[in-house]
Amino acid sequence: MNQKSEPKAGRSSNSHPTASRLTRRQFGLVAAAAPLVLKSEGCSPPPPYEGGLTDIPGLKVGHFNLTKRPTGCTVVLAEAGATAGVDVRGSAPGTRETDLLAPYNSVQEIHAVMLSGGSAFGLDSAAGAVQYLEERKIGIDTGVARVPIVPAAVLFDLALGSPSIRPDRHTGYRACLAAGAGPVAEGNVGAGTGATVGKIFGRALAMKGGIGSASIRVGDLIVAALAAVNASGDIIDPQTGQIVAGARKADGSGFLNIAQTLRNRAPKEWLNSGQNTTLVVVASNAGLDKTQTNKVAQMAHDGMARAINPVHTPSDGDTIFALSLGEHPANLTHVGTLAAEVTSRAIVRAVLMATSLTHYPAACDLSFPAG
Repeated sequence: MNQKSEPKAGRSSNSHPTASRLTRRQFGLVAAAAPLVLKSEGCSPPPPYEGGLTDIPGLKVGHFNLTKRPTGCTVVLAEAGATAGVDVRGSAPGTRETDLLAPYNSVQEIHAVMLSGGSAFGLDSAAGAVQYLEERKIGIDTGVARVPIVPAAVLFDLALGSPSIRPDRHTGYRACLAAGAGPVAEGNVGAGTGATVGKIFGRALAMKGGIGSASIRVGDLIVAALAAVNASGDIIDPQTGQIVAGARKADGSGFLNIAQTLRNRAPKEWLNSGQNTTLVVVASNAGLDKTQTNKVAQMAHDGMARAINPVHTPSDGDTIFALSLGEHPANLTHVGTLAAEVTSRAIVRAVLMATSLTHYPAACDLSFPAG
């Protein structure tokens, strides 16, 4: 795959197989799924673009999808440097270079964030971003070399096809080559290519996740987020309170409603373990220091909790990176509040922009009422 095959903005319309309705034969998937009740007119139109992470000056986003199975990686480039923080609340995270983002540690800026499929194997994709940046002489000047700082986090998508196929250094490098400052591609792209949601009672009832992005402008302040959504829980639109994607009833008649099910009875079904994770990069043009960006990452988790239920479970590795670029004066509470709002919007968009994959239907496919 070359840069020309990089998906355009909007619902992913790539011609490569990972963004289309794939057959089980292509990836050797044989698991039975709940019956589908599909819209007779096909997938509903995507929602209008709501801005994206690249609305923050100084940020670029690039995706790369592997063609041999549904997986990939997504890079956020901050080549001029960005102040960064992180907050990890899921109990099954896979991360790199997150300790250095603590306020008491000495590194003051990063140069990229890598989000990847492939579970722990996918952390190798960050090395591709390091190579890309080093070639361009971007990084911390140590006196003997410029060292690019690239925190990373991964999600689990190894159950779709051969687990021996996963993002690596070359994949991460290609994502950097594809990065641009234009509208962010969403849906079945990058780290969201093999993402699924609603898996807490097993994959047979699950649906397709993906990548979503959104931004908010208040005067001169811009806050934006990008989310790779691979959650064990249901995805809920906070504006309506309705489930838009998640675990389906076994007869295909509607959403199971995970939270309600757990309120009404002790689960006999196996609760999916360690195979999930929602990853978010939230950024602003506010002039914040490391302590403040870490606080923004904490507050942004409120947006994750509004849009995913259950969230931060033992089987999720939920992680939010927060970036600050620019010198716009802003109130920290204001930035954090908007960060939570834009995080929830990006999460909802990730499932609304997705298209079906094997036996995982997308939100746009289903005809039964919202949960």
